[in-house]
Amino acid sequence: MFQTAMIDQADKKEFYRELAQQLTGLLHGERDVIANAANTSALMFEMMPELNWAGFYFLKSKDELVLGPFQGRTACVRIAVGRGVCGTAVEKGQSILVEDVHAFPGHIACDAASRSELVVPLSHNGEILGVIDLDSPVTSRFDADDQAGIEALADIFVAASY
Repeated sequence: MFQTAMIDQADKKEFYRELAQQLTGLLHGERDVIANAANTSALMFEMMPELNWAGFYFLKSKDELVLGPFQGRTACVRIAVGRGVCGTAVEKGQSILVEDVHAFPGHIACDAASRSELVVPLSHNGEILGVIDLDSPVTSRFDADDQAGIEALADIFVAASY
């Protein structure tokens, strides 16, 4: 049985290296995308400080994301591609780090407590499959190290699940 191990957060790059190792172990041998998304969101929510939401949206058609497994308060179920941070990340095919969600045009406020957001696309063979979405009640919670770390976790998730 997998058990999380606490990680020192003093060095963010090292934190994400260790978190990636834990995620690799957690997903080892499991190919089910829903099970892997559920465990990935739970691991991020448990191990990362100052989050109020961690989860997935999956691209179910060329123009709509649908809520997947997550940790946190109830969430918006459907997001149009091009709308909000998640839909914009899919449309642009790149990660989006938002220091202040109130300054992001068209931000979709599923949880009024959210102040910053990081969205990382999931891609396989050049095709966008969905996104990992992280929200924080703290303005400027995420930085370039967080983005790189979550992009690495997204790669581990996709490799294990697709």
